[in-house]
Amino acid sequence: MRLFTEMRRKRLKSRPFPPDWLAILEEEIPLYRRLPPADQVELQGHIRVFVAEKNFEGGDGFSITDEVRVTIAAQACILLLHRQTDYYPGLSSIIVYPEEFLAPFREVDESGVVTEGIDRRSGESWWEGTLVLSWEDVTAGELDVHAGYNVVLHEFAHQLDTEDRITSVIPHAPGHERPGWAQTLEQEYLRLQHDMAHVRTTVLDPYGAESPAEFFAVATECFFEKPRPLRERHPKLYEELGRYYRQDPASWHNSS
Repeated sequence: MRLFTEMRRKRLKSRPFPPDWLAILEEEIPLYRRLPPADQVELQGHIRVFVAEKNFEGGDGFSITDEVRVTIAAQACILLLHRQTDYYPGLSSIIVYPEEFLAPFREVDESGVVTEGIDRRSGESWWEGTLVLSWEDVTAGELDVHAGYNVVLHEFAHQLDTEDRITSVIPHAPGHERPGWAQTLEQEYLRLQHDMAHVRTTVLDPYGAESPAEFFAVATECFFEKPRPLRERHPKLYEELGRYYRQDPASWHNSS
């Protein structure tokens, strides 16, 4: 079965990339324009596989078009460049709403008090099968590639976090048993919490102080959207993310 999958993916990558899809990448995906030419070619192959294997569904009557598929697939697959990948194996469907959507939430604080309600969200990632996005927020992230906000990168980083168990070891394993990257992530996560407590400006989105998982997703956004400021202010974090993603966005053309 694995051999069949690899053969099918190889065939998909070998097909000419549709001109209409290429126009979408060149006109609407700033991150694509910043990639080195060889990475652009690799990304096109990943997009073909991703679109063929994932099911896209519209929520609240939203119409799924090639623009929607390619826009989301391109940004999701930027996280896969230069890496051995199975294309987010826990994910089968991407649901796209026209704008922020309502989702139930359940939180338990340190005292055990449970809070439940309904929250408005721009994205949500579930390991078992589904990822949800607001198209309004997807396109908002495209307007300013240097703003550090990208809901697609954020939610797909959650998928990788779950797949590779990146942040799950941070609050549990004793310090001396943690790999170096885990120690760096924890230190930077605590630093962000400290900066927020003291109302300090930071290159990282404050939302990353919510949990280690949110920190990794926020750091991923910043790594690709604001690589040079991140490298300057958080060199160890930038180095660990570069090692994980096997990329150096600060060296790309027109990087912030």
